Parts: sequence; structure tokens; C-alpha cells
Amino acid sequence: MRSFVSLLCIALSFGFLAAATPALAQGAAKGASGLPLPRFVSLKSKRVNMRIGPSTDYAVSWMYMKSGMPVEIIQEYENWRRIRDADGTEGWVNQALLSGERTAVAAPWMRGKGKDVFVNMRREPQSSASVVAKLEPGVQIRIGECNGDWCKAEAGQVSGWVSQGEIWGAYPGEAFK
Repeated sequence: MRSFVSLLCIALSFGFLAAATPALAQGAAKGASGLPLPRFVSLKSKRVNMRIGPSTDYAVSWMYMKSGMPVEIIQEYENWRRIRDADGTEGWVNQALLSGERTAVAAPWMRGKGKDVFVNMRREPQSSASVVAKLEPGVQIRIGECNGDWCKAEAGQVSGWVSQGEIWGAYPGEAFK
């Protein structure tokens, strides 16, 4: 009888955990701010300190010297955001130094792969459309919208569409305006 009660308690515990799992999974998709995690944003300031922890008491591990760089927020703690950049570097930045403006980097994984490697910016969101610019890997672009396959982008004075799979700054299949 004792082993039956123990088994019943274990089974009930697993049942409660299984029932709670969807709620935990849904809650894990949002940060303390109520916004989704992870998500892309950009650096607002020209000088941004990345720290090893979520406070000015923590050491600076990296300093960004260019505004507009895309970063991915992967965690939140009070007014601090744990970010990841296109190279995979992670650290903490104060939320006041981040912007909701969407930017991206053209194929950062292709840097150094040769002089003939480019990301084509096209006139229309289709692979058969004419090329309006050839972007070198690592070039920063502004993106205004994505349809899940293509993103409307600006690089310097040129605008057009880039394949979503060839940029870092928008998730595969992500659509927004």
C-alpha cells in the first residue's frame, strides 16, 4: 500500500508539472518588459559599453563605437538587457542605449570568404528582380519591413530588397512593417 501511495504521489507530481509546462513555455517567450525574447534592436548611441553583468558596478567587456548596429536581446533584468551581436559576443547593456529601429548586417558569416562574395539588393522582393546594389558581407543596412522572405532595406542612398536569409537582424520567417 505504501508503494502505491508513493507511486500515486509521483504520478500526480508529474501531472502537475506537465500541466504547468505550457504556461512556463509561454511565459519564457516574454521578458520582464512584456516584449518577446529574443528580439532584434539596434544600438542608439555612438558609444555603448557592454558589461559582464547587469549594473554599472560590473566591468566593461566591450565598447561599441558605432550607432545603429543590430543586436539581439536575449535576456532582461530590470533596466538592463543581455545582448548578442552578429559575431556572437554577449554582454549587458542599459536599455536607454538601445533603439527599436531595425537594422541588419549583410551576411556577417561570409566576411573574409573572397572578393566576389556579395549580398544582392534587388529592385523587387524576388530573386529574378534586377540587382540595384551588391553589398559586401558585414555592411550595415536599415530595414523598414520584412515579409518573411525579403526585407526592404536601405544602404547609403540605395534602397531595395534583400533576402532575409542573407542578413543578420531579422529572424527566418519573421514579418513586420
